[in-house]
Amino acid sequence: MSLLLNVIWLVLAGFWMAVGYVVAGIICCVLIITIPFGLASFRIANYALWPFGRTLTDRRDAGAFSLLGNIIWIVFAGWWLALGHLVTGILLCITIIGIPLGIGNLKMIPVSLVPLGREIVPVRD
Repeated sequence: MSLLLNVIWLVLAGFWMAVGYVVAGIICCVLIITIPFGLASFRIANYALWPFGRTLTDRRDAGAFSLLGNIIWIVFAGWWLALGHLVTGILLCITIIGIPLGIGNLKMIPVSLVPLGREIVPVRD
């Protein structure tokens, strides 16, 4: 079932969300000091392409620098990525078949706002 949801997700929302994360990652990597933000953006772009069957967990070794980095991320990139998830999630929820995808998109808003200190892991059945 997750394969089918991932394929539908990729066509309807995942590709465009991943493009947004890749653009943010490229901009962050061009500005040398923000390379950690760019790497986090690329990780989440990978997650945005194929989210079903994987989940996000908090890293135990994340500390004060992750908190500070997340605040900077929200100000410069996180708000427009979260807005993209919100708009796409609402548009997907208009149709009956898109409701699970819209809910999945809305669940990605927190990670788009605070990506540092998180890691992507497979879902254990």
